[in-house]
Amino acid sequence: MPSAADVDRAAATLGGVIDPTPLHRSPRLSELTGLDVWLKREDLTPVRSYKVRGAYAVVSGLSDEQRAAGVTCASAGNHAQGVAFACARAGVRATIFLPRTTPRQKRDRVAALGGEHVDVVIAGDTYDDSVLAAAEYADASGATVVPAFDHPEVVAGQGTVAAEVLAQASAAGFIPDALVIPVGGAGLLAGCLTLLAERAPTTRVVAAEPAGAASLAAALRSGRPVDLGTIDPFVDGAAVRRIGDVTHAVVDRAVAQVDVLTTSVAEGAVCVEMLDLYQVDGIIAEPAGALASAALRQVSRELPSGASVVCVVSGGNNDVSRYAEVVERALVHEGLKHYFLVEFPQEPGALRRFLDEVLGPDDDITLFEYTKRNNRETGPALVGIEMQNRDDLPGLLERMTASQMRVEKVSPDSPLFGFVL
Repeated sequence: MPSAADVDRAAATLGGVIDPTPLHRSPRLSELTGLDVWLKREDLTPVRSYKVRGAYAVVSGLSDEQRAAGVTCASAGNHAQGVAFACARAGVRATIFLPRTTPRQKRDRVAALGGEHVDVVIAGDTYDDSVLAAAEYADASGATVVPAFDHPEVVAGQGTVAAEVLAQASAAGFIPDALVIPVGGAGLLAGCLTLLAERAPTTRVVAAEPAGAASLAAALRSGRPVDLGTIDPFVDGAAVRRIGDVTHAVVDRAVAQVDVLTTSVAEGAVCVEMLDLYQVDGIIAEPAGALASAALRQVSRELPSGASVVCVVSGGNNDVSRYAEVVERALVHEGLKHYFLVEFPQEPGALRRFLDEVLGPDDDITLFEYTKRNNRETGPALVGIEMQNRDDLPGLLERMTASQMRVEKVSPDSPLFGFVL
């Protein structure tokens, strides 16, 4: 079980290698929530995420024999970049396993950071598939596994985030009332709790995880880590099927000393915050990087007005090609975009009547997929409609009913939604 002293040692190891990341006040989130909100910019590390801290703590401590045998790891992308950076600095060979869902931007960054010291292998559809592949490779080759989160030295390395927050907040003249931490395997959460339990037990911790991969909540309900049946891989940096044994033990120990609030965040809400970070604050955040500040928007009422809150922007490795999906998910989450199955009469003017009599003046058709059936009186179409105001939906539904067309609203929970997202 790591201690605050272990976090101090990790900080000393990182000194001179990784500069402290900035702590910036967020006027947008402060005004939105009525709190004094600060952002811990882990997206500004050399690998654009906090993962480099734990990875470097492990690689720097390898014995000569372990260095000669090399290392391996599994990652959704950010941990791999941390391992690649550490191995390039230390001259250690690494074989890194990534799932197919890892964005190309992260794959390319791993290769660029590791250079000749790193081999990248694509294995499986999820992070957990890559974990199995890395374990098999380690057994066969003798390479040392560098876990993404479930290791005491990794936990201690990630805990240096909290150490920097406390020092930077003190220099700015405040003590954080709350620290909002994104959770996947819970390495960052465990590291920060390790330090806070000894140094700042009055600082409340908000543990934020994606609704589609809430492995921490499942572990806390069961009293032990459990496997989730299915996960949504969209928040790829935090989409973990099962939190670690070490991290769960640390969290379980710390909750007796630190007030921990757990919350799950809908993937659509994460997208809304990603866009606000980009468009208002000029911050490029990946989905997991926006998880903490997205969570703050939904739990702000549970914190005292004016409280000082630090949100960890955990990573900025976002592939630009994903922004179309981010915008789509954000619009759906905010109730500004809806999909319908519409049975159109197969007669001239049917579409024109739909446009004139059903669509509102500010509504826009963004998708229209229609297949004509010559031997039927009606033809089905999948129609996407974007609105300027979510309150316009009831009027649209009333006009659809009055049109006497057969209309079925496609729920975001429907398997059909996968064809449009």
